[in-house]
Amino acid sequence: MKKLLTALLAISILATSFAGCGNGTSTASTVPSAGAQGGSVSSEKANVNSDGTVNNPEAVAVDKDKLVFWSLFSGGDGEYMDKIIKEYNATNPKKQVQSVMLVWADYYTKLATAVAAGKGPDIGVSHISKLPELVDQGVVVPIDNYTKTSGTDWSQYTDSMNAGVTFNGSHYAMPLDTHAEIMYLNKDLLQKAGIQLGSNGQLDIKSADDFRSMLGKLKTVVPDGSSALALPQKGDDPYRVWWATYFQMGGTPLINDKGDQVTLDKAKAVKAAEFVKSLYTDGYIKAGIEDHQKYFQGGQAGLVFGGTWATGAFEQTKDLHFSAQPFPQLFDNTSCWADAHTLIIPTKKSRSEEDTQAAVDFINYVSSKGALTWAGSGQIPSNLSVQASKEYKDMPYRSGYAEAAKTAVLPSQNAHFYAMKDAMIKNLDTIWTNQTSAADGINNIYSELESNLG
Repeated sequence: MKKLLTALLAISILATSFAGCGNGTSTASTVPSAGAQGGSVSSEKANVNSDGTVNNPEAVAVDKDKLVFWSLFSGGDGEYMDKIIKEYNATNPKKQVQSVMLVWADYYTKLATAVAAGKGPDIGVSHISKLPELVDQGVVVPIDNYTKTSGTDWSQYTDSMNAGVTFNGSHYAMPLDTHAEIMYLNKDLLQKAGIQLGSNGQLDIKSADDFRSMLGKLKTVVPDGSSALALPQKGDDPYRVWWATYFQMGGTPLINDKGDQVTLDKAKAVKAAEFVKSLYTDGYIKAGIEDHQKYFQGGQAGLVFGGTWATGAFEQTKDLHFSAQPFPQLFDNTSCWADAHTLIIPTKKSRSEEDTQAAVDFINYVSSKGALTWAGSGQIPSNLSVQASKEYKDMPYRSGYAEAAKTAVLPSQNAHFYAMKDAMIKNLDTIWTNQTSAADGINNIYSELESNLG
């Protein structure tokens, strides 16, 4: 309890500084936000971006008779969540839902600040990697007292998913999806390079040498200014490729189960970093790529490593002939990076028991009946019955990489993981940009992991 009060007090002190911040966005004037179902925004306070995300969600005019859902789905997957909400509201539930779409980079800060101020939403989203921190800070409430009435069948989720949302014997979130780093293929460029796809429409890659051989062929045929493989030199995606490579090499967990000891295998971590770095230095990745997804969409890359959420956007891209498959096996096993979205009920003293039950009814609907619609975004639904359904298997591309949910290595359940992830990305970036050696970069990561154990 002391930890909860301390964390909430610290956040509340920051509340005023975050309340009206903007980032060069325009102010909307009584125009419904693209991410706000049934609501409008104040002409005096609300800053709304061109994609409908709201910089100060507390300024959105909400319907007091609806449940407020703060969403972080501002990419191509946002339209699918909006569709689910519309479908849910059409079922005449006890309480309808109004969605407010936040800027992804600000989401968790805004959520924690609002909860501390007693102004949080009724429903929210959390990555499974962030959930331990939110539970530790008291930002979310357990939901088991309500899921039975909602008809939740926990057997429809894998043991690892159940474990990922369970703390001290109680479920604190409803699993929604697994979103993995997979590989997309430009079929036109592959054909030009003389690289054949298998009968399943995927590349048969069994080793790093196979992969590099294909990249070499693509390198000779891609247009000037293009890239055999699209990948930035900083940020999440090269980190995710390093993560997959490290665990494919048999790397041990970064920290132990108790969360009090770093167990990163330095030698394998260095080897994985050196492999990823070689993709840049050997010219398979063009320097200076910032948005690798748009680069691939524009036909400027033969292959791209990207998240499953890009599938829906790629499908809507004119003249892009592509295929998708799990992250290739380059080393000893098929491990890949992934995280998962979960649906949460934020702490809110002013919310009645009836509204909490209604909120859990909604997240149960989204994760079960709404999961097939959600799969349209490209995410792999957590609900096993949806994964096994004919409707899901008949969807193009999705079933071809659904196995990534089984081979994914999810982050350890640790309240400090986001700080650890930031430290890893920061130090890996120095390797990709030639500021430090792989060995020094990994040593720095090890030291920062130790300092973040708490």
